[in-house]
Amino acid sequence: MTHVLAAIAAVLLIAAVLWDAFETVVLPRLVSRRFRLARAYFRSTWRAWSALARHWPVGARRETALAVYGPIALLALLALWVFLLIVGYGLLLWGLGSPLTANGSVPGGLGTDLYFSGTTFLTLGLGDVVPRGGPARAVAVFEVGTGFGILALVVGYLPVLYQAFSRREVRISLLDAHAGSPPTAGALLLRHPPRRRARRLQSVLAEWEGWSADLLETHLSYPLLAYYRSQHEDQSWVAALTIILDACALVLASEPQLLDDEELAEQAGFTFAMARHAAVDLAQIFGTRRGGEAAERLLSPDEHGRLTELLREAQVLPPGDAGRKPDGRLHELRALYEPYLAGLGDYLLMPLPPWAPEADRLDDWQTTADGVTAPSLARLLSDRATGSPGRPA
Repeated sequence: MTHVLAAIAAVLLIAAVLWDAFETVVLPRLVSRRFRLARAYFRSTWRAWSALARHWPVGARRETALAVYGPIALLALLALWVFLLIVGYGLLLWGLGSPLTANGSVPGGLGTDLYFSGTTFLTLGLGDVVPRGGPARAVAVFEVGTGFGILALVVGYLPVLYQAFSRREVRISLLDAHAGSPPTAGALLLRHPPRRRARRLQSVLAEWEGWSADLLETHLSYPLLAYYRSQHEDQSWVAALTIILDACALVLASEPQLLDDEELAEQAGFTFAMARHAAVDLAQIFGTRRGGEAAERLLSPDEHGRLTELLREAQVLPPGDAGRKPDGRLHELRALYEPYLAGLGDYLLMPLPPWAPEADRLDDWQTTADGVTAPSLARLLSDRATGSPGRPA
């Protein structure tokens, strides 16, 4: 009776692992089932890993520790699948009565069954233990096929995963020049002069609408990508999604006559809808709580004043105190996405960016490891516009 129960348990274990691998690697859609082996594995390991990282101060050391989690967790998940399959097939052989022969004898025992399962799954072909009878031979053949199938899935899975990661990061890297380091919506508006802002921002927001759609599709299909971090510690996909929503919110809440472009407002609405869709769905996938008002980024009086002056400089607000201030409409738009992004940022330890750039903060492209500092982007743009002899060729 014990052997029968062991064989049934082994079949269920093998089926569960293979189905989990199919859902994780092959199935290109979200699985809504509450319990999944891969989901439970990532949540439990990330909870422990991030708890340790929270004890370290924010900086390069902490980011390095967090950056290695994604690749290590992926390799460990593959190793866990292989281990569970080897145990499952070994337990199945034991349930069948250990029909194996080793060096002319019948060794029996669970240890030999597990050893034979391991050498068969990994296709070592040592030949010191061989199956006896039809059922044992069928199990061995099926296990070899499973081993090759898992190998093929891994070989095909890794390039797809890293291609999606590369697409995500290329667009994030462009924010350094467009929106500063860390990127902010205020800097994105300021670095596009008023007379060209509508045309340029419309193009930028259209590109980010596509990026948001790609982010939603890839991170729903491969949630592991969410744990992969950007190259620089002041960049992340959560921060990029936040500043795009911030920029769209500022455009939609601004004085219409100042922007004077209906197509820009229309594109900002489309991008806002797509980016918010990504923020809300991904927050639900990772089970982060919607924090309401407490999760919103609070604007201190100094930061609020700096943002207001920046918007006036960018001619998104009228000069002085004239005209309607966008605070009310902006608050409504912020409430639609900030709580979800705040939950994601706290869960993944990816802080949300400020609204306005810090004074005298250098972008990543302006600095190098040997201490060489490039001129500011504003100065480069000014030199090019005025034809200064000091501008670069």
